[in-house]
Amino acid sequence: MPSLIHSTVPVLPSLNLAESEAFYVQRLGFAVLLRMDEYLIVAREGCELHFWPCNNPELPRNSSCYVRADTRALHTEFTQNGLPLSPPQAREWGMRELYVIDPHGNLLKFGEPVE
Repeated sequence: MPSLIHSTVPVLPSLNLAESEAFYVQRLGFAVLLRMDEYLIVAREGCELHFWPCNNPELPRNSSCYVRADTRALHTEFTQNGLPLSPPQAREWGMRELYVIDPHGNLLKFGEPVE
């Protein structure tokens, strides 16, 4: 049977799309796929993130997404890009995770299985 679901794409709230764009491009290495007044799409290595503008700061502070990734390599890259981050940690559920909080409060959890 052919696959009916091809991928998931988080749609995160942004208090300022220009600030979100700058952070995801300059600090996390994403590229802009689409920039509009009311929408932003960034992508990196098959991972796509969408953003919509909001005025309620509680929304991004209560939003997150999980990205499967090489946490140690990303930690090195992101800290070289100026982000002060704690190193990835092995969690009791068998995943090594790196947490990044964007300028508006969205939590990105980068994770991979612990060997």
